[in-house]
Amino acid sequence: LQPAIKDIPDLHLVVAGEFYEPEEPYTALVEKHGLNDYVTFHKNYIPDAEVKYYFGAADLVVQPYKSATQSGISQLAYHFEKPMIVTNVGGLPEIVPDGEAGYVTPPSPEAIAAAIIRYFKENKKEPFTEGVRKHKSRFSWEQFVAGTEALIDRL
Repeated sequence: LQPAIKDIPDLHLVVAGEFYEPEEPYTALVEKHGLNDYVTFHKNYIPDAEVKYYFGAADLVVQPYKSATQSGISQLAYHFEKPMIVTNVGGLPEIVPDGEAGYVTPPSPEAIAAAIIRYFKENKKEPFTEGVRKHKSRFSWEQFVAGTEALIDRL
């Protein structure tokens, strides 16, 4: 991640939310590589009323999961119309169309860093934001109701 952060002017990484494993390895890496000016940790639970501030400040939502079934973070990113980088684990690749609403990468630090660099160097903000808007309707209440009705009709 060090090259990704230092190669992109004005890039700042915000790691937001609770840690579900020891945080020390991550904070130690930031310290070791002299990235304190580039990384901010908000290590506590983020109340619903404050979520909008984090998404509002973001240009890109990165979900570097090593394993997952799915993530509600993706639907929040759609709501706030933010492009995403997700790893190809669980159902995440089904949620984020690769090259349209963001990038889907292998769950390795190198692949994630390369996607971050590519996003900023290739100026993907506008086309990916349009892709997010295009695919956002899949997560609307109307789609949820239609899917539920279709399920009930099959019973």
